[in-house]
Amino acid sequence: MTQPAATTPAPRIRALSSVDDAHVRQLADVLVDCVEGGASVSFMLPLTPERAQAFWHRVAEGVASGERALLVAEDAQGIVGTVQLVLGQPENQPHRAEVSKMLVHRRARRQGIGALLMQAAEQLAHEHGKTLLVLDTSSAEAERLYARLGWTRVGVIPGYALLPGGAPCDTTYFYRALAPQAR
Repeated sequence: MTQPAATTPAPRIRALSSVDDAHVRQLADVLVDCVEGGASVSFMLPLTPERAQAFWHRVAEGVASGERALLVAEDAQGIVGTVQLVLGQPENQPHRAEVSKMLVHRRARRQGIGALLMQAAEQLAHEHGKTLLVLDTSSAEAERLYARLGWTRVGVIPGYALLPGGAPCDTTYFYRALAPQAR
């Protein structure tokens, strides 16, 4: 008699209201893995764990001040994905937030984690009264995800950034309008 295939439980998505050292280490591991995998997310190779941890400590300060919201996806082994909402915007743009550093560890890709993180980010933005979200990406795979989730492609800036190895890459901008909250 054959046993049914074991299913992996869905990752848990949650917002971190504070970021401790264990979170920083796990987030740094995700960031290093993504950069080593070629993600153009502000860092060049080699990205040391120490530099990655310093970045996440700065993000933790933004979370503590309310300027940023940080969502994580966790499986049985810990954090496997993350996305940030940059909530603090200029005074003439209180209605918008920027989606930043949507990262999924290579070992956890193709499981729908990116979509879950983005849906949670949209919900959190809505809870913060945001009605417009913007993001940019240099990944064709991420472009397909954002389009599938209903984001509107604005355009491409050729040679906008560098890939971690130093080659130039194009960057595509997207936005998503959220329905205003009912009063």
